[in-house]
Parts: sequence; C-alpha cells; structure tokens
Amino acid sequence: MISDNKDIRALLEKAKTIAMIGCSPNEFRTSNYAAKYLSEKGYRVIPINPEADEIYGEKAYDSFVEVPEDIEIDIVNVFRNSKYAADAVRDARDRKEKTGQNPVVWTQLDVSSPESEKVATENEIPYVRNRCIMVEWDRNFKS
Repeated sequence: MISDNKDIRALLEKAKTIAMIGCSPNEFRTSNYAAKYLSEKGYRVIPINPEADEIYGEKAYDSFVEVPEDIEIDIVNVFRNSKYAADAVRDARDRKEKTGQNPVVWTQLDVSSPESEKVATENEIPYVRNRCIMVEWDRNFKS
C-alpha cells in the first residue's frame, strides 16, 4: 500500500499514462474534470467507459482489459463504486501476468474496499487507497 506522501509524489512524478476506469464523457462529472485536469498536467489519460467512444481526444475502451498491451500504463485510477474496486485490481493483475507491467491501482475517495486491498496485497500490486489524484497532484506540485 502506498500511503507515504513522499512515495505519492514520486509516483506522480514518474507516471506518464493513467487509465481512468469510470471516466465520464459528461463534463459535469468529477471523473471527466479529473481526466481533463490530468491531461493538462501532461499525463496521457486513457478513458475506460463502455458508454463513450472518445474523451478529450483519447479512444475510450469498454474495459481496462481492452487497452492494448503495448500501451504502458503507470496508474489505473478507479472512479467507480467500491464494489467494483476488486475487479479493477484483478484486471491489473491479469495485465501484469500478460505484459509484465505492474501499474499502481489508485482508488479515489471512498472507492477502496477490503477485498480490493487484499487482492492487491496478494498479487504485489502497488495500491493507493481512497485518495483524490487531483488533490494529491495539487498538494505535491502546485506552487
């Protein structure tokens, strides 16, 4: 589990590509705003939403497992109900097994679950619990 502020900062400095599960095409939803915000900060944001074709110029995928394996994912940002968090971790585990990539699973506020944390720990998947990625970016980099 990644919880130390220094580790959060290092993660955000190193990351280049974020897969955002639950990224909404609706500009009034927080996940949409977060995608735009992170894009403006220089990250490539891959939207995961079966209801969208494209968000902010990036192709949207129906599920995380559909993201092509040649796209290196650094963070899987989960913007869905906590009952889906463990599935997101399992998808990250499956990607790790196929590609060797081991992206950090980052759960937004109130999205983590005991099951998702357990799956992450058992599979040695880096995990950030219940933190807003925009707030963490601001706290670490905004001057």
